[in-house]
Formats: sequence, structure tokens, C-alpha cells
Amino acid sequence: MKRQQEDINTDTEERSGKNAELCRLIREDMKPALGVTEPAAIALAAAYARSLTEEEVLEIRVRVNSGIYKNAYTCGIPSTSEVGNEFSAALGAAAGNADLGLLVLRDISESGIQKAHALVQGGKVRVALDRVSSDIFIHAVVKTEHDICTAEIRGTHTNLVLLEKNGEIRFCRKELQKGEARDLSDGLDPITAFTLADIFPFAKDVPIEELRFIEEAYEMNLALAGSGAAWERCVLTGQMLAENGGSFYSEDARRSAKTLALAAAEARVLGIDQPAMSITGSGTHGIICTLPLKAYCTVRDISNEQRLRAAAVSYLVCMYIKAYSGKLSAFCGCGIAGGTGLACALAYLMGGDEEVIRAAAMNMAASITGMICTGGNHCCCLKVISAVDSAFNAAELAVHGASVKAPHGILNGSAEQTLQNVGLIADPGMTETERIIVQIMSGRS
Repeated sequence: MKRQQEDINTDTEERSGKNAELCRLIREDMKPALGVTEPAAIALAAAYARSLTEEEVLEIRVRVNSGIYKNAYTCGIPSTSEVGNEFSAALGAAAGNADLGLLVLRDISESGIQKAHALVQGGKVRVALDRVSSDIFIHAVVKTEHDICTAEIRGTHTNLVLLEKNGEIRFCRKELQKGEARDLSDGLDPITAFTLADIFPFAKDVPIEELRFIEEAYEMNLALAGSGAAWERCVLTGQMLAENGGSFYSEDARRSAKTLALAAAEARVLGIDQPAMSITGSGTHGIICTLPLKAYCTVRDISNEQRLRAAAVSYLVCMYIKAYSGKLSAFCGCGIAGGTGLACALAYLMGGDEEVIRAAAMNMAASITGMICTGGNHCCCLKVISAVDSAFNAAELAVHGASVKAPHGILNGSAEQTLQNVGLIADPGMTETERIIVQIMSGRS
């Protein structure tokens, strides 16, 4: 009896430790982001470089990996009517605040926008593709009359690894080497140490007070959706609202979920001056992982507590996939990683147990895996609709005992291995696709 009690105590302590770690991973990954994170990251690198000098900026040169280049290429920039890589760099150098991280463009003035316009129109800004890779890389050089200032970001959108002024290193951090973030053997991404067998009981049983911080994500993303619904530029949202009876919420939970998520996503990619709460470095991932759940719970009258627990499932599954696919690649992480997280969370809300959640993940891997990413732009919005629709299909089928099983397609005997296979489809599987997408985008007249 004593040994049994000791075993129970050990299991309880182990579960408590895992719960604390999973809470920490979500909390640290969840960050506000103004605009799409790739142009924000370019602006951030330029702002870091600019912070090393007080002289007038004469020239800006930036080199980036393909994912950054592609995602920012025609993406709307907050506070402006501009899009793209060059203007992001110019605005970051002219008026960005590096201390704000991904909110670097939050407090931009009209004079700052004018300075950025002058730099771009004067041919003083160039953003070049450095490499085809899913590993985030941004190397920004700001030149003035007397100074050459460099900042470099690697691995994540905010991971500053180098500051250098006139050849003198001011700051240096060990950088992530290629493939490092996805190398299971090195255990460098903490989420890879967990499985669905950890995630499901965590979400189901962790004290709800430990998940209250997720409410901030719902509030921020809901505010963004509300602004999208009121913005005349969000034409897709306007049509979806009309089809949903003029409101975010109707008796149709699926349509409501698509409409709410679309409103936030469309406002974001078109450059509204309002942040989203990101996960895995992406505001649209964060939107897909939360807002459809808000709609479903509102329509089905499900408690706020269950909504928070579902978001924990959604976030952690999304983070797990992204650990293997890389932060940026040629596949649509918003739809595939965010959508799979959503499917698992919906299965949880529909009363599914761990096996049902696994089945939902397998159904998603069997469906939209391979949907390509053509940058953070208006195209994302239709992919958001597709992802939410696929997530509902996957969850509803799983709850009723219907799922695709291995060895069909890329499915493996375990959901975890299947999700790792999904990551492999992205990187290295779609590296050539990424090169072609960037070639098409940059070669258009």
C-alpha cells in the first residue's frame, strides 16, 4: 500500500511538472504581433540596425531567407497603404522602435512614413533573397555618412543574434544552425518532448487558473475581427457576414467559425493598424487556433473554461507540427499546423477522448497536407476558410468513429509520427516548391 501511494505521488509530481512546462511553452510562444510577422520582422531587424547610429539613414540593404521574402512580398503594412519587403525595411529604419519586438511599427508617425517613402522612391532600399530555406534569416545593414550598422535575426522572428557597428561587435548570441530547431535527437525544441498523451490530460485537468492568460489571445483576436468586419477593404469578410445573417454568430457553428476567423485574418493581411496574438511566430496561426473555437463555443453554449482548455490543445498541436516543419516553408502552416490544432481542439469540445483527438489529427494529415503558401497576403484568407472547414470535417468524422488510418498516404501508426511526416513534407519536401514560388513572385512585371 505504501509503495502504491509513493507511485501515485510520483505520478502526480511528474504530471504537475509536465503541466507547468506546457503552460510555460504556450505563454512564451504567445506574442502580440502588429501586421503579418514577416514584414514586422524585417522592420525589426532594420530598426535594430538603425538604433546603433544617430545619423540620417542613407541606404538600407537587407538579405532574407525565402520564407521571409515570400510572406512579406505583397503583405499590407500597418499604418500605411503600402505593401512589401522594401517598405517594411524602410519604415523600420526610419521610424521603428526595436524595443517593441513584433509591435515595432506600433507608434509610427506620418513623418516616419514620409521618410520611408523617400528612401524607397530614391532607390535607397533593397531587400534580396539570400537563400531558399525554412530557417528564418534576416540580415539588415543601415548605412549613414559615417556608420555601417548591422543587425541579424535568426531562428525565430525576434531572435536577435548580432549587432555590429563599423566592424565592432556590440552584441552576439549563438545562432541556430540549419535544421537545429527541428532536430529531435538534440531535443532543442521542447515541445517535441511531449505527445498527445501529455497534451490531452494537460488540457483536460490542469487547474483552469493556469490557463487564464490565454483569454488575452481571444480578446485581442476578437477585437481584430471586429475591426475587420467594419473595414471596407475586407470584402471577403463582408460577403461572409452577409451569408451568416449579418453577424459573426448564427445557428450554423461552422459558418460562424469561418466568418469570425476570416474577419481577423483579412484585416491583418491587408495591414490594419491593430495586433493579433500570434503563436509559433504567426498571427494567422494564432487566429485559426482561437477564433473558430470562440464561435463554436458561443453557438453551442459551451463554457469559457472549456474554450480555454480547447485553445491549449489547439496551440500545442500547432506548435508540435511547426517544430518539425520549420517556422516558414512552402506549405501553408496556418492551414495545416493551425488547422490541425483546431481540428484536435474541436474534437475535444465535441466530447472526444484522446483517441478521437488522434483520429482528428490523422484526418487532417490525410486532407490538406501540401496546401502551398504563397506569402502573407490576401490569398491567406481563402486558405483560412478552407482550413476551418477541413478542421470541422476532420473532427466531426473522428467523433463518429470515422478516420483514415495508416498506411494510407503519409499516415503512420501513431499520430505523432504522422504529424512529424507532415513536417517533412514542408521541409525538406517542398524546398523546390518554395524556390519556384519565390521565382514566380519576383519575376512578375
